[in-house]
Amino acid sequence: MIDYAKRVRDSVERNGFHTTSVGAGEKPAYSYSTGIYKSYAIPEIIISALPPNLSHELISQYVERFRATGPLIGERITAAKERFDYYLVPVPFVRIQDYVLATIKYYESDPFDFLQLVYPDTNLLFPGEEGYDYDQELFGPFPPDERE
Repeated sequence: MIDYAKRVRDSVERNGFHTTSVGAGEKPAYSYSTGIYKSYAIPEIIISALPPNLSHELISQYVERFRATGPLIGERITAAKERFDYYLVPVPFVRIQDYVLATIKYYESDPFDFLQLVYPDTNLLFPGEEGYDYDQELFGPFPPDERE
């Protein structure tokens, strides 16, 4: 049986990145990327509480959309191919170090950054807006300060 670290390395070599999805337990399920920073020089992505296939689709669209220009951080990003508007917010490493183990193993001592893709609920409300109702875990400060 191939170990997971080798699967991740092979996937990054073949596709430019790998998506790891972790099922729900005490906290919502989440998915995250490995290899985007090395392959495209843009931050890795973590997404909370969406199904694995949708998370992988959003991560793929993030790479396609921002690999040439770099991501828009802290701004509301209007959907292009994505299903809804979203934000990309910086994530302090200490908040996710127990979540992104495959990425930590992949990079070993090399530096890398993470952003969280924050999306609206089914009523298109974002966290912090009145009436927002979803179990998305936030790893970085939200809402971002759009005045900066």
